[in-house]
Amino acid sequence: MLRKGSELLLATGGDREVLLDLDYVTGNRGEPQTTDSYGSLQNGGFIPPRYLSAAAASSDDNDDDEDDPIYIHCDKTSSRPEQPLGGNYFRDGRTKIDFVLVWEVKPRKHRSRWRGQSETSGPEEVGARAEEGSSRSERRKAQLARWRNKFTQNLQNAGILLEKEETASEKKTIHYLNLSAPWDVLVYYAEELILRAPLQAQPNPNFNTSDRILRKLYIPNLMAESLPNRPLDYYTCAFRKSKMEKFLGCENHDTYFTNTQRHRIVYELLARTVYGKRKRAEVGVARLLNEGAYTAAFPLHEGPFELPEYEVHPDELNQRQVLFQYWARWSKWYKYQPLDHIREYFGEKIALYFAWLGFYTAWLLPAAVVGAFVFVSGLMSMGTNTPAKEICNSGGSYLMCPLCKTCKPWNMSDICPMAKVGYLFDHPGTVFFSVFMSFWAVTFLEYWKRKMATLAHHWDCMDFQEEEERPRPEFAAMAPSIEYNPVTGVKEPYFPERARLSRMLTGSMVIVIMLCVVMIFLVSVIMYRGIVSVMMYRTGSFVLRTQAGNIANISSSMVNLALILLMGQVYTALALQLTKWEMHRTQTQYEDAFTFKVFVFQFVNFYSSPFYVAFFKGRFVGYPGHYGTLLGMRNEDCGPGGCLIELAEQLFIIMVGKQLISNVQEFVIPKVKAWQQKRALNKVRGTQNSQEPRRWEEDYQLVECEGLFEEYLEIVLQFGFITIFVAAFPLAPLFALLNNWAEVRLDAHKFVCEYRRPVAERAQNIGVWFNILEALSHLSVIVNAFLIAFTSDFLPRLLYQYKFDNDLNGYVNFTLAYAPPSYTSHPMCRYKAFRDNNGNYTLIYWELLAVRLGFIIAFEHVVFIVLRAIDWMVPDVPESLGLKVKRERYLAKQALADNQEALLVSHRGSASSQGLSNQWSSGELIVDYRKRRACSAPINIDGAVVERVESFKFLGVHITNELSWSKHTKSVVKRARQHLFQLRRLEENWHGSQDPQKALQLHHREHPDRLHHRLVRQLFSI
Repeated sequence: MLRKGSELLLATGGDREVLLDLDYVTGNRGEPQTTDSYGSLQNGGFIPPRYLSAAAASSDDNDDDEDDPIYIHCDKTSSRPEQPLGGNYFRDGRTKIDFVLVWEVKPRKHRSRWRGQSETSGPEEVGARAEEGSSRSERRKAQLARWRNKFTQNLQNAGILLEKEETASEKKTIHYLNLSAPWDVLVYYAEELILRAPLQAQPNPNFNTSDRILRKLYIPNLMAESLPNRPLDYYTCAFRKSKMEKFLGCENHDTYFTNTQRHRIVYELLARTVYGKRKRAEVGVARLLNEGAYTAAFPLHEGPFELPEYEVHPDELNQRQVLFQYWARWSKWYKYQPLDHIREYFGEKIALYFAWLGFYTAWLLPAAVVGAFVFVSGLMSMGTNTPAKEICNSGGSYLMCPLCKTCKPWNMSDICPMAKVGYLFDHPGTVFFSVFMSFWAVTFLEYWKRKMATLAHHWDCMDFQEEEERPRPEFAAMAPSIEYNPVTGVKEPYFPERARLSRMLTGSMVIVIMLCVVMIFLVSVIMYRGIVSVMMYRTGSFVLRTQAGNIANISSSMVNLALILLMGQVYTALALQLTKWEMHRTQTQYEDAFTFKVFVFQFVNFYSSPFYVAFFKGRFVGYPGHYGTLLGMRNEDCGPGGCLIELAEQLFIIMVGKQLISNVQEFVIPKVKAWQQKRALNKVRGTQNSQEPRRWEEDYQLVECEGLFEEYLEIVLQFGFITIFVAAFPLAPLFALLNNWAEVRLDAHKFVCEYRRPVAERAQNIGVWFNILEALSHLSVIVNAFLIAFTSDFLPRLLYQYKFDNDLNGYVNFTLAYAPPSYTSHPMCRYKAFRDNNGNYTLIYWELLAVRLGFIIAFEHVVFIVLRAIDWMVPDVPESLGLKVKRERYLAKQALADNQEALLVSHRGSASSQGLSNQWSSGELIVDYRKRRACSAPINIDGAVVERVESFKFLGVHITNELSWSKHTKSVVKRARQHLFQLRRLEENWHGSQDPQKALQLHHREHPDRLHHRLVRQLFSI
């Protein structure tokens, strides 16, 4: 509840939060209202200048810190009408809350902490120390209060309606400032932000290919579900206030703009509003949050997500309840995702993430089925594996050389079980699966591009381009100088490019050092594996001796996973600091640099151990009497079942272990954070806990949304596991599929139930992550080619079948060599290699090397040629979508250019007396463009894209290339807008000047442009 005004009325040196207190100014003290108190709800409330002076005193901001009265939208009475939609309205019950700003204020601390020092220090020293610490804290609080005051004042000047609420206790007070954008503000910024407006409704398209196929086959679709309040689909065009009557639903101001559009508009205004000196880039709520002036800024959820206790019709559920009931519940794991509802509630950026995750999960299904089939086929054909039979039946025929200096020779028949199991991961089916997954990865990405284009058009983001980005708050606060922005022409913080490159180079050195640390940990794991193997061999136990390699590999993989997770956390924190230190100007540049750093490190961190096992382990062993060593230890060789089975074990532990740990963290950590936040807020509410918390209090208890970076990174790393090393682990797509079914529901539950509602952001694709996926898909072709050629036994068996025996009889003896005569410890023992009795490579080795290199070249060329063919055959934009785009542009042209003749015809006789008002009352820019062989009707400049033009008609004047007009459309649009702006200024000066000719001469001096003079003469009949 609100504090009483008497508790807030302090002297000018006291609590400056009196500036926005409502109870004080609404007369709750029981005193009669004076002319200095707040006004009515309809007209807003007025804070007298004497109350503002306490917070606005200090002003070094001579340029833009003038203190105008603040109008606060508040309720004069203490009674509250019932608030619909879970309290998402002002106290009047009609004004919708679009955004909430929150800040916390603690009362001045008692100075008893200095009493303990009075025994050893004099009272004057203690008093001075206390006064110094207190004054520093008070100055900081006063500065934050001034910033909040100025920020609120400028918001009010921009037309935003404000209402303040409080939750108070003895320890601190939590202030909530509710913001609402009225209709005029929404219309103005909707046109400036180029929001899309509905022209004509159309049937909702069905984007689920599986649903269309099942419908054609008349098979019931268990995945489909009827959802209430599905958003309609429209043909749209850029919003124009002058064409309001052309848009559907314009008569209802309360529902014309969706809630996400309102949030986007208000957040745009919050990001632009100045709170200090503009030349210091003291602009925007993001920097205020960074400075600590506000603790949170968020739009409200649409009420609770739980269903009411009484029965309610599905159409009466709010958007959040619909998402929870039909999407975020675990029982909906097999249902289609309601992407239109997600987009309407969270915006396009988050909806695209879930669309991509769902699309990827659906495509994992055929990969998982084929992988499982390959694994089962290997399981069923284990009994036909001739080399394994020879090993099991060899008895003492093959006496193998010792695996360490103190170990004894061993018989190859001892590894019979591992020889059989190794065939599961190393048989001809794995080669087929590698080729299949290479085609799968590229085909998946090609069809995702089609899906992405379809969704971008369906969600009106196909032509979306971000405007010139503002500087990041941290950049603005730390930049050493101020320079003009070459795009906007406005002074803003500047950091020298050379200094940034120097810092990026230094950061690269840090990355290299961290990668070296990863290599050190890898070597440590290798040594750990060797030590454990030797310990197992020395026990004398037959079981431990035969399973020593497996025990060492599995335990080392677990240790490696722990190190990977630890190093990932450390490096992510380090990369965050490095990226901040590099001083990237915009948020996009910052995110791209951070993403690159983290992904490069995590790629090496996660994949270094599998790469070692796949391509380096067992390659530098040497031969008896000449073994290679590392730090005094003998280089390790592949285990009894070969390196592929060890690679499969590592992939299983690292991939599945990482997914399990991540899912547990995603499930537990948000709940713990929300519990801590709720507990802290309940302490502030105190005796009010019995009352139901208001909507903004409930949302403030939730966890701040942390973005999508970690979500994308986890799934992209998973994509690498299932494509790069799929030849060794055919079950990887199956485990990825199971994980993603859980991942979708975990993420959905987080966003719907545990996160504060994020600001809806527009996006037309998944950004840099798509480029990373493409790079991984191409890398997987190369890695799998080398994996089959050098790690698998596929090519040695193929060569043996071609040269010696098609049934592989004698293959085991073919792969074994005898120890050199100089190896006197155990003469005539065998080891796996293609060497002669002197330790030199045999002719078979070089033949096999040639076959392997030939296979790599053939494999890569065939796969890449087929991939390019797939890329060529699958267009990025479906043909049906192209027709929809043309239809939409046609409707936009008809709606926005219906009065084209009046706009393009210049009325010479009336121009001088009427200025531009008759011709340009709508504020539209229309261009008549002609191609070399075709002529088209006039179109809006912000409408369809014009590729190449030969001539233009602008304001009725024919403009040709001789007037230095660029042929590129963007240049034309920019130039046309500049002319219109200049002409409008001239019109204002023309009507307001006593000497129009003098005003015209001054205008020509300011704009010495040949084309512009022609336009002026044409329009003003000069």
